[in-house]
Amino acid sequence: QVQLVESGGGSVQAGDSLRLSCAASGWIFRIATMGWFRQSPGKEREFVAAISWSADSTRYADSVKGRFTISRDNAKNTVYLQMNSLKPEDTAAYYCAAVRNRMIVTTEYGYEFWGQGTQVTVSS
Repeated sequence: QVQLVESGGGSVQAGDSLRLSCAASGWIFRIATMGWFRQSPGKEREFVAAISWSADSTRYADSVKGRFTISRDNAKNTVYLQMNSLKPEDTAAYYCAAVRNRMIVTTEYGYEFWGQGTQVTVSS
């Protein structure tokens, strides 16, 4: 069964850094585009970042560009989201997602599998 498990969330202050991890089942990781989304209470889920199956292409939301970096480690079947210079508006539940597609996908509806989420809280 396909499974995605996020970790690394926590409570930090503005300007701090966090690294989120998403461990994926081996069979899907090798052929899947991976993405990160986030959702705060009362708001819709929004795209954060994505990385292609070969790790040769990445995309970021304008709100995190220059601060967040997505990467993947095939040997560990894991995708990461390095978050620097965190702001209070980054506070949200962060979700890892996967789709069996070689191309970058930036919409929620384009992904097949989802993790349960990990909470990130940034105080001012």
